[in-house]
Amino acid sequence: MAHQAQREEMENKKFIDYKDVPYLRQFTNPHAKILGKKRTGIQASKQREITQAIKRARFMGLLPYLSA
Repeated sequence: MAHQAQREEMENKKFIDYKDVPYLRQFTNPHAKILGKKRTGIQASKQREITQAIKRARFMGLLPYLSA
């Protein structure tokens, strides 16, 4: 779960890019599942953008669908 300072940094990011893999990994658990809004503590609109970016990164092969 993100702390308040990390959450503010996450919310203030202007553009969420699917190529920013280290940033997107913060929103997945060790089994490569996307964490929910309650877990991350960010706004719903940002959560939707992050989810879309993670799905794009998975399709492009930058993030795994499943962790082995």
